[in-house]
Amino acid sequence: MSMKIGMIGVGGIGQHHLQGLLADERVKVTAVCDVNREAAMSTAERIGASGYTSWQELLTHEKLDALFVCVPPFAHEEIEEQAAAKGIHLFVEKPIGLDMHIVAKKQAAMEKAGIITSTGYCLRYLDIVQQAREYLADKQIALVRGHYLTKFVETPWWRQMSKSGGQLVEQATHTLDMMRFLAGDVEKVYAQMSLLVSQDIEGIDIPDVSAVSMAFSTGALGHLDTCFIQADHRTGVEILGKHFRVLIDGRQLTITDEAGTRTFEATVDMYREQDRAFVTAIETGDTSLILSPYASAKKTLAVTLAANESAQSGAPVIISHD
Repeated sequence: MSMKIGMIGVGGIGQHHLQGLLADERVKVTAVCDVNREAAMSTAERIGASGYTSWQELLTHEKLDALFVCVPPFAHEEIEEQAAAKGIHLFVEKPIGLDMHIVAKKQAAMEKAGIITSTGYCLRYLDIVQQAREYLADKQIALVRGHYLTKFVETPWWRQMSKSGGQLVEQATHTLDMMRFLAGDVEKVYAQMSLLVSQDIEGIDIPDVSAVSMAFSTGALGHLDTCFIQADHRTGVEILGKHFRVLIDGRQLTITDEAGTRTFEATVDMYREQDRAFVTAIETGDTSLILSPYASAKKTLAVTLAANESAQSGAPVIISHD
């Protein structure tokens, strides 16, 4: 029998997941939901699923094995708690929320239910990221440099701090998460952010440039620069130690050390890899396949929200990962 999967939110990222799930012979997407009725119903008709505009109705009427939650950060409501109470395994897109207390409550509900969780930090599933992590496993990291430099997102809610949390929380979180994945947890941040050259955008109140300094629990230091004032898109992470350097630039990995320089290209579809890992974990019970469970995503969210707090206060913020 096929694993029955539901999806709440069928926008851009939801469609990415649908492509992979529809190609996985082990599953059947039986129900979709979106507040945009046209999007929900057209998607439902296209894939042969039930369509809803209310997630409460979906959870009431559908019997699911797993649920993909692909809604904006401000729109989670009690989706996770109610799904967990029904024993439904959860894949939650990033960022998983905007309030650490609410996210902690959701995590407690998931742990009480004993369900399997995964989150949308897809970069972890790139083969080159796995290769970089293996190379770094026995090395002392000294400096971590990240950047996420791109263009403005036109989606209306994205420009509002109360709904998106700003670029670092909603978008550049991918880069910060990869810094964490490769270099370990962050224990202190000091951030500066400003809305400098995008004041002409109607309704905007998020910073268009950010600079975040951080200290890792290992003693390594790091820095992440973000902006949405460019005409193109660049993102990457560079990790340095004594006589070695690891650079992930988009889908390319470059390792430089005393043996010379080697370059590798990613060969996998990271969305397909993460979705198949989630399905396989449910199928087999092997949660080690999931590279970013909810608890890990919570740590990444804590760093980004602490950076926002630091930018507001002008002071460094110590991060608790309780």
